[in-house]
Amino acid sequence: MIKADAVLSLAEETLGMTLPVRLRLWDGSEAGPHDAPVLVLRSKRAVRHVLWQPGELGVARAYVQGDLDVEGDLADGLRRVWAAVREARAADETAGRPRVRPSTVAKGVALALRLGVVGKRPAIPAAESHLTGDLHSRERDRAAISHHYDLSNDFYELILDETMAYSSGFHTSPEQSLHEAQLAKLDLICRKLDLRPGMRMVDIGSGWGSLTLHAAEHYGVHVTGVTLSSEQRDFVLKRAAERGLSERVDVSLRHFRDLSEAGVQDGRIDAIASVEMGEHVGDAEYEVFTAAIHRYLRPGGRVLIQQMSRSNDKPGDSPGGGPFIETYIAPDMHMKPLAKTIGLINRAGLEIRDVQAMREHYPQTVAAWAARLEASWGSAVALVGEEMARVWRLYLAGGSLAFEENRMGVDQILAVKPSTSGESGMPRSPLAWLS
Repeated sequence: MIKADAVLSLAEETLGMTLPVRLRLWDGSEAGPHDAPVLVLRSKRAVRHVLWQPGELGVARAYVQGDLDVEGDLADGLRRVWAAVREARAADETAGRPRVRPSTVAKGVALALRLGVVGKRPAIPAAESHLTGDLHSRERDRAAISHHYDLSNDFYELILDETMAYSSGFHTSPEQSLHEAQLAKLDLICRKLDLRPGMRMVDIGSGWGSLTLHAAEHYGVHVTGVTLSSEQRDFVLKRAAERGLSERVDVSLRHFRDLSEAGVQDGRIDAIASVEMGEHVGDAEYEVFTAAIHRYLRPGGRVLIQQMSRSNDKPGDSPGGGPFIETYIAPDMHMKPLAKTIGLINRAGLEIRDVQAMREHYPQTVAAWAARLEASWGSAVALVGEEMARVWRLYLAGGSLAFEENRMGVDQILAVKPSTSGESGMPRSPLAWLS
């Protein structure tokens, strides 16, 4: 019992807060409230990870490699920790962040020697990204997308619904299934864009083709999907052929800056959609992104951007969602507050016509993905390995909580390119697409 007590006490002193967890060490000793989630350190390597990399990333490495675990509901454990952090920060805004003080360091060294956890840095999990090159260069963007999206089509088929939509669904009721919510989202986008047979549409960041295929099949438009993932491109083209949509669907394996090479002509596109891709564009490059959309659209053409955001833009905040997300899931991602995104879209000459907040929808979507992951855990591990499966378990639990607690949001932004005389061709009421 002495070991667990000492470790928990030092952790709380370092973080400047009381931790709402019960700690169990590899020797069976325990400390902390009996009614709290149990944080299990299965080996000395778990402590070594945190000693070498204090903070979120060190804890994530220990979890991913199975040296640290949580008994019970992982999401509930994270929820309790964040609640405790918020309460502690109400009194001290530095609470919850490692404090490097001489006295704390001395205690830590003494305890580490007593526990026998001092040693060389543990191997870094293979699931981490290691990008090189200039930020948001075409080559680096391609590598960032490949890291996440080329993982395995079969793995994503285990987690996503039949549409293969990897974005928030539109849940009109708590009882709605994941598949129903995704179809409702796809229809909502198509109605907002006022898609009609014969139109030309570009789907920037088309993923596994959920919107591309839906718009072509159910609205009769010709769609050019845009992706940097060869796995996704091949998947969409195969599905289009199976559904008899090859004449209406093409997929360009290009950066959005290079769409002219795919035959996309300036000023000729009727509608553009970008569903949860704008976060990957980067901050400095977002003006290039919105300028390209404006250039491709015809006068009166519409654009629908569904995009994740962060609730604030304070110095020191992580624009990509924190060290874990930025290292394991979406390297180089940059989320902006909604107001900043709207300003950039408007600055490009696009008129904002509607903004629909969907933050509360995402936890329901993610809960369905998490349930599907757990239901097919053995298959997931066989496809991507235990480390990556654990990355996804932690990613889904933490991501859902970020939306639930309003640290992240997601919105659909509808804009139009007015004609030179100011005509938009837009209906006077959003009931036109909500009915």
